[in-house]
Amino acid sequence: MSPDKLVYMANQIGKFFAAQDHADGSAAVEGIATHLRKFWDPRMRQEIVAKMRAGEVGGLDPLPRRAIEQLAAGE
Repeated sequence: MSPDKLVYMANQIGKFFAAQDHADGSAAVEGIATHLRKFWDPRMRQEIVAKMRAGEVGGLDPLPRRAIEQLAAGE
C-alpha cells in the first residue's frame, strides 16, 4: 500500500481517538496504537514504521506519529 494511503488512514484513526481524549493525548495515542495492532495487517504496520524511520511520511499528524513511534519501539 502506498505510504500516502497509510498516512491518510492513520490520520483518520487519529482524528477519531483525538475527539475522545480531553487530556494530553496519551489515551488517544494508546487507542490509535491498539487499533493499528488489532486491525492493520502486519505488513502495513511494518511499512509505515519503516517509512517513518526513513523520514518518508510527510503529513502524519502528531498523535498518530506518537502511536507509530510506540509501535516502532515495541518491534
